[in-house]
Amino acid sequence: MEVSRVDNPSATHGESAGPHRRRWLVLVAMLVAEVMDLLDASIVNVAGPDLEASLGAGPTGLQWVIGGYTLTLGAGLVLGGRLGDRYGRRRMFLIGLTAFTVCSLLCALAPDTGSLIAFRLLQGTAGAMLLPQGLGLLRENFSGPELTKVFAVFGPVLGMGGIIGPVLGGFLIEGDFFGLGWRSVFLVNLPIGLAALLVAAKSVPGRPGDRGVRVDTTGAALVAASCALLVLPLNQGQEDGWPLWTWLSMAAAATGFALFAAQQRRTAAAGREPLVTPGLLRKPAFTVGLGGIALFFCGLVGTQLVLTLYLQIGHHYTAGEAGLGNLPLAVGTAIGGAVSGAFLADRIGRRVLQIGPAVQLLGAGLLWYELDGLDAAPFSIVDVLPGVTIAGIGSGMVIAALFGFVLAAVDDQEIGSASGVLSAVQAVGGSIGVAVFGSVFFARAGTGDFSTGFQHALLVQACLLAAFFAITFLLPAAARPEEEQHGALPVSAGTQQPVTRP
Repeated sequence: MEVSRVDNPSATHGESAGPHRRRWLVLVAMLVAEVMDLLDASIVNVAGPDLEASLGAGPTGLQWVIGGYTLTLGAGLVLGGRLGDRYGRRRMFLIGLTAFTVCSLLCALAPDTGSLIAFRLLQGTAGAMLLPQGLGLLRENFSGPELTKVFAVFGPVLGMGGIIGPVLGGFLIEGDFFGLGWRSVFLVNLPIGLAALLVAAKSVPGRPGDRGVRVDTTGAALVAASCALLVLPLNQGQEDGWPLWTWLSMAAAATGFALFAAQQRRTAAAGREPLVTPGLLRKPAFTVGLGGIALFFCGLVGTQLVLTLYLQIGHHYTAGEAGLGNLPLAVGTAIGGAVSGAFLADRIGRRVLQIGPAVQLLGAGLLWYELDGLDAAPFSIVDVLPGVTIAGIGSGMVIAALFGFVLAAVDDQEIGSASGVLSAVQAVGGSIGVAVFGSVFFARAGTGDFSTGFQHALLVQACLLAAFFAITFLLPAAARPEEEQHGALPVSAGTQQPVTRP
């Protein structure tokens, strides 16, 4: 996304236009929108058995229900930021929030798996229009020490949103309130979304967009098509026996991403505004960092899904029990993030990104050992507690520091565009993780060998972590200061800050 453009230079910061008296309600609305996204990215993980019983959703359908949301979210994030620049962030925020709430209702009313998948894809698209507006709206209404306080609130709230997703989903499904079952995990968005709409409509000031901003629809279409061509065969390949079309589709996806990079350079050379600042794609450390983020979040999201599937399908945990079973991983991630953010990243530099995956590998190895023979033995979450917790600590160490080191490779005026691209790659990487790890697990789970399916998934994660470890040596030695990551520099206010989705 082009940077250094704002809707109204005289009103970008709170001190220029005067403090908006309802500005703290703006923060509430932004946080609610972010938490809704985090919940919808994780709350469905525990709904697998209920979806199978209600709609007949098989493994592939379940992977699409879970991963389809993050696929369209990631593919549209950068475009959503550009639309906010052109049409005004308040307008796009309200449109996105309304569409997100309506799509949640449609998901809850879905009569079959195909409809649910289609509505989840639409929900992700709505999220892509909604989420990129948040940082810009906060920067328009807060400045100086207040802006620092605002960002200090974000971390804990978003962290809690990621943790409570599976727990809340399990509670709603197991409670089966009014006989709604899995549908309640989508209906919960209705009162939240409507309340956020009322607050935002009354509190968010309207500032005009810049109609001089050109929206690169060709680039957006190339990204969306390439993402679909990549994820479709990864989801369908295992079930269809990996026919020729799956390999051709993945090759077409690689070609599509290459065409996107070339098209962005041509667009900029012609004096038009591309989705992504072309200079970013010429920075080796940044492009390598993109690969690292995709690898890391592919493995992280994929193993989280497999843990939930293993508990529910392999050991017949209820949705509520499976949600609670994810807490050791969440707690470990929180511990690792706290240690990394408070102590290690500033003192040892990028080595924290090398220690983190090493700790994850240690946890994965311990978990592999713990899984031996568990299919035939009475099972308790305590049996895998050490391995899961240690793996979570390692992942938390990386999550807390990763974006800062990748952003250190870009120039100050490029941070807005870079942040949007990183967030998009994170979301698409998670969607790929759902497809790949789900296929690996179900390949063995179909024969009743659930522990081996989990172990095979751990092997895939080990390969991804090894590749990520190698990439870290090409990243900058020191991270960009956190206040610069959160928009203290004069960058485009329409770009979403990097948000980790546990």
